[in-house]
Amino acid sequence: MAVPSVPSVPSVTELLDRQRAAFLSDGIPGPATRIDRVSRLQSMILDNTEAIVTALAEDFGTRAREVSVLADVVGCMGDLEYQKKHLRSWMRTRSHGWLLNRSGLRQRIRHDPLGVVGVMGPWNFPVQLTMLPSGTALAAGNRVMVRPSEVTAVTTQLLADLAPQYFPAGEMTILTDEQADGPTFASLGFDHLFFTGSPAVGALVAQVAGKNLVPATLELGGKNPAVVDRSADLSRAAQRIAASRMINGGQVCMCPDYVLVPEESQDAFVGEVMAQWRKAFPHILSNGDYTSVINDRHYDHVVGLIDDAVELGARRSHHVPSGEELPDRATRKIPPTLLLGVPGDAKVNREEIFGPVLVVHPYRELSDALDYVNARPHPLTVYWYGADNERYDQLQRATRSGSVNANDFTLNFIGSDLPFGGVGRSGTGAYRGRAGFATFTHARGVAFSRWPVSLARLMAPPFSRSDARLVNLQLAAFRRRNRRRKSSP
Repeated sequence: MAVPSVPSVPSVTELLDRQRAAFLSDGIPGPATRIDRVSRLQSMILDNTEAIVTALAEDFGTRAREVSVLADVVGCMGDLEYQKKHLRSWMRTRSHGWLLNRSGLRQRIRHDPLGVVGVMGPWNFPVQLTMLPSGTALAAGNRVMVRPSEVTAVTTQLLADLAPQYFPAGEMTILTDEQADGPTFASLGFDHLFFTGSPAVGALVAQVAGKNLVPATLELGGKNPAVVDRSADLSRAAQRIAASRMINGGQVCMCPDYVLVPEESQDAFVGEVMAQWRKAFPHILSNGDYTSVINDRHYDHVVGLIDDAVELGARRSHHVPSGEELPDRATRKIPPTLLLGVPGDAKVNREEIFGPVLVVHPYRELSDALDYVNARPHPLTVYWYGADNERYDQLQRATRSGSVNANDFTLNFIGSDLPFGGVGRSGTGAYRGRAGFATFTHARGVAFSRWPVSLARLMAPPFSRSDARLVNLQLAAFRRRNRRRKSSP
């Protein structure tokens, strides 16, 4: 009896080759095709929301349904709708240089897709932070290969199983760690690589991609400061900062890592934060709303940062409900913790925490707070709590960060008009809204000449006396302009 053949599983290189061949053979897709692809991606997420929520809960151990739905499902939809609404306008070829066009030289800018885009995602929001850039790349006309994090293995496997039900492999494919580990995926010859993760891993990804001259967008993290101004409503600021630190158990790249508060208000601020945490979490170990730390390795990292700071002389103030013993390794739950008086050489001052811990530093003058921020790598965001005053303007002028958010958490995510991305060690490049479309397209200059004269002839030897006169006339014109500039007051 004949033994049925087992279909071979294509390698990641073969998948890349197939996507590139499909991209070249099918040509640049029109708006209807792009909208259909983005809509199918939305359907893949919305049709399977409950399965996604269950997978995320299994990966985290404890994670509230509300967090998974709001962040990983709903969090994708608004910007994808925005992409579909505006992509026809963004795709349009635009003419430039009206006067040159009248003279016989037509110049235009096309916005062409890049080809095959690779997307590498993190574990903290493994659906939103892979599917949103993937959808943006599809809207821009590309094919997409996605590798979600191996840390959230259950969610990654679910996405990999769902993708073929909505997309042929030549349009979009989702890979597991068994198909391609991180270094292998980053080393592929994509037309663009989009990575979200830590600065340390991002540096390695950029290095590997650079060997193939693959351009990379890096959405990284950093130690985000929250600056509390003397004009702030201290109670409101403390409550919002306390809540911001606890979103997804503090495992968010936009969470505040440390707070700079006027020295005379530090004790009152600490009291308000602790009161907010006690109110929000009357119990923790059995609390299904209290997100667990993702795995044992990261649990040890966060606990280690706290222990190191305390051993060096920091004061710890944490909320441990009556009758509970925390931190608890079995549930990977760490109590919400404030660290005060942290010595400068403590690890928590250098390493991103990614957990339910806030460091509080007092300041005397705003310039002292800004100097502290500027002495460290540029963060993904800076939070400001206070009035829209001159000091707020000073903070914007004097610091560098991916964004600035005043008086609440991640306001720059509301709508799709603002780009999202870091600067320096917190990232390179941006996405969301038109910024994402620009990231995944090439602004391609196209020029057509009807001039009777040849630019090539003017610039190639032999050079005549008339050529020399023309060059000298242009040089003289710019010299006159320069002299007038220097002589003007």
